[in-house]
Amino acid sequence: MANQKGGVGKTTTSVNLAASLVADGASVLLIDLDPQGNATMGSGVDKYDLQTSTYEWLVDDVPFDRVARHTEAGFDLVPANGDLTAAEGVLMAADDRGTRLRMRLEATREFEFVVVDCPPSLNVLTLNALIAVDGVLIPLQCEYFPLEGLTDLLLTIRGVRERGNPGLAVEGILRTMYDPRNRLSRDVSRQLLEYFGGDVYRTVIPRNVRLAEAPSHGLPVIMYDRHCAGARAYRALAGEVRRAQGLRKRAEAASAGSAGGATPAVTV
Repeated sequence: MANQKGGVGKTTTSVNLAASLVADGASVLLIDLDPQGNATMGSGVDKYDLQTSTYEWLVDDVPFDRVARHTEAGFDLVPANGDLTAAEGVLMAADDRGTRLRMRLEATREFEFVVVDCPPSLNVLTLNALIAVDGVLIPLQCEYFPLEGLTDLLLTIRGVRERGNPGLAVEGILRTMYDPRNRLSRDVSRQLLEYFGGDVYRTVIPRNVRLAEAPSHGLPVIMYDRHCAGARAYRALAGEVRRAQGLRKRAEAASAGSAGGATPAVTV
């Protein structure tokens, strides 16, 4: 989940997509890569009571199993708090400054999905995420300023492809905080569909009070109120994500078959 603009729904989407994928039968790891630790709190883990966190995993090479927590929602979590701010300085001075997360992930057990909640800036932590992952899901609030910042993010993704992760894809653009009564929301949504077409998810995340309340209870919305509009939307998004993964696996299997090789494992 990446977007240098704050308040567009990255953390909300990270937590609720992870929980919805689990509800759909997938094994999921959520990595909180934001020093604010909001994904950690929203998953029901107290960021103020962590003995080990993303910082120790990235900087001190503490083993994954000593850092990860299994959440009530069923996904595993690498939690974060303010300590992660110090990791930026450490990583900037390291030879492997951009690949540390990728190396750590290679040492973890396999999950069907790995979701990384990035900070709202294009810093060394976000760079680590972009180099480590297969694709970027871009939550975008249906307002003017988030739309304006999309160009910078796409340029960054292009640069990462050229310099360290040639397979990096835009998984999709997710319209968030959508209010159909608001003309601006409708206009921004129309522009996204016009310019990005199939890269825009069909699912739209609405403005929803229950969705906004859920983090204060440390719960994904499907555990807080599974019948509300926000919960239904994230279940639909999980379905889209899984279908896209299925298509990718079939394409890779066909490619591997024609080359006479084995089918590669896919982690998103």
